[in-house]
Amino acid sequence: MTRRRWIADEVSGDRAALVGAHADHLVRVLRARIGESFDIATGQALRRGRITSVNEDRVEFDLGEVISAAPLAKITLVLAIFKFDRLEWAIEKCTELGVSRIVPVISRRTDAHLAAASMKRVERWRPIARQAAEQSRRAAPPEIAAPIKLSDALNLPEALRVVLAESEEQTLLRDVLQAHATAGGIALAVGPEGGWAEDELQLFQQAGWISASLGNTILRAETAAIAAIAVAASTLFSF
Repeated sequence: MTRRRWIADEVSGDRAALVGAHADHLVRVLRARIGESFDIATGQALRRGRITSVNEDRVEFDLGEVISAAPLAKITLVLAIFKFDRLEWAIEKCTELGVSRIVPVISRRTDAHLAAASMKRVERWRPIARQAAEQSRRAAPPEIAAPIKLSDALNLPEALRVVLAESEEQTLLRDVLQAHATAGGIALAVGPEGGWAEDELQLFQQAGWISASLGNTILRAETAAIAAIAVAASTLFSF
């Protein structure tokens, strides 16, 4: 039987704890009991954890042996901000698929109200990513960066940087990834509703990004993000 995995809120030596709503879910929904074992991600390692104390707002564990964790591909998703309910769904699913970092960006076609609200909304996105990481048995959630302007995201350090563009008719993302296999990580940029503006695509090109497509169909922004991460993860792990 596969053990449930949790990302610890507190770690001290060979002890760890879940606190607050995190602990409440384990106690109230999963009916956790003293002596039960779970996999606990500490931020440094993945370890076997045995419950030693249970309260509504705190569950404590003794940490035992280190458990091997599957490596994740180094994939950064540069995601233009769009309607929050759909954006949050994309964050959840991209986390499950293995994205390592998400950088929300304010693009020309990002609604001004959404752009203003995004600075506070990021504090909601991080728990969503954390919950999705636990559900998909990751050892750590992806980093969710604070929203930035597109101009500040153009010079990311990843070895391969690809912008998805509806106007691209010849180059497929899959082909770009296969032709540029790299251990230095990749960055994928997905635009908002309506896609990137023409001047934004020019900025990407000037900064050295490769333009690519997911195919002939026009996808909604959240679908494009999920599809891009799925293609990237499957392609990178095939090498």
